[in-house]
Amino acid sequence: MVDSAEFNRRGGGFRALSADFIQVLERVLAKGTIKRKVLVKLTSIKNNDLLLQNIDPDETFPTSYQELEAVAKEKMSTGAFGYVQSGAGGEETLVKNESSFSKYAIVPRFLNDVSALDTSIRLFGRTYKTPLMIAPVGMQKIAHEDGDIATAKAAAKFGMPFIQSTVSSYSIEEIAEATGDSPKWFQVYWTSQNDEISFSMVKRAEDAGYEAIVLTVDTVMLGWREEDVRNQYSPLMQGFGKANYETDPVFQSTLPANDFDSVIQAIVDNVYHPQLDWAKVAELKKRTSLPVLLKGILHPEDAKLAVANGIDGIIVSNHGGRQLDGVISSIDALPVIAEAVDGAIPILFDSGIRRGSDIVKAIALGADAVCIGRPFVYGLAAGGQKGVEQVLENLYQEMSVTLSLSGVTNLKDIRELVILD
Repeated sequence: MVDSAEFNRRGGGFRALSADFIQVLERVLAKGTIKRKVLVKLTSIKNNDLLLQNIDPDETFPTSYQELEAVAKEKMSTGAFGYVQSGAGGEETLVKNESSFSKYAIVPRFLNDVSALDTSIRLFGRTYKTPLMIAPVGMQKIAHEDGDIATAKAAAKFGMPFIQSTVSSYSIEEIAEATGDSPKWFQVYWTSQNDEISFSMVKRAEDAGYEAIVLTVDTVMLGWREEDVRNQYSPLMQGFGKANYETDPVFQSTLPANDFDSVIQAIVDNVYHPQLDWAKVAELKKRTSLPVLLKGILHPEDAKLAVANGIDGIIVSNHGGRQLDGVISSIDALPVIAEAVDGAIPILFDSGIRRGSDIVKAIALGADAVCIGRPFVYGLAAGGQKGVEQVLENLYQEMSVTLSLSGVTNLKDIRELVILD
């Protein structure tokens, strides 16, 4: 017989098995105290429980956000990891984005039949299988050579919308070709020197079959990021975000020369937009037939203005704490904005999602969908497309467990879930 004390001490009960525990099992097997076929039988049992489905002695991928971050730090260069991990200023907002979730407590209801769970949502006339989306994160090649294409393919596997950044490492057309008709949205950093460059990219996205346009409004200039200064690191200056620019005919027509330095200088000159105002937003609405969402809304009055100006949706976001430090956490801003909007337009949520329970809290507090940022980037660094898939799978399954244990069977009823603060 296997020594039970040793089995339990090393992680028995077939929890997510660590490498050293596997070594213990191998030694036990070598002694013949347990038959290998018994181990195989135990690990091949089919079960509907989502936790048991994830217990696999061959699984070595990190599960928690902290473990993911640690693996990504090992895989990425110091500058690249610092760029992704850090926030603006003293990182007050970065910390609050995560810690503020713990203020909100779910009050579950029991004795409901939760055997069938429906996690689908409907946005802009389309049905998506889950409320999860890929947040627009630029320059993903700093995490993995396959970059945005790997992430887009992972999102496609689950039918989740992939929101492509203006400063992506691969162009609109390259990602569209790699992912076929999977749901994709395009995020716009307004070009400060020539509006037509922005309109050109929007048209390219629409022609490529993208389903919505996301205009980021909180990047009138780059936030004060001490980690990047400390590391003397700028992926934009290194060319990791030039794909959509160097393939855009309008942008190309403005270049004095078609060489690397000229391209990068023109991107830097254009990517931030202190002149962006409601008049330009109105013109964008005229130039596309796609739904237009504003990303970076934190004040309820701005949310009301978005509705009044015919905007199709908003994303409550503080840019993951990477722009204005000392600002309100996104989850704290969400309930007030949801009350102000009162269902007039969809509300998406971004900044601070680390667990499946965070997703449930955000939706219960007023979000129609949530965008995943740093966790998928760390998954990309840890294992490319497969790594992103695993992160999304884990988040989705933990969300599903949280919903069922809360007594919720579909997202239409989640607003009835009591959240205390």
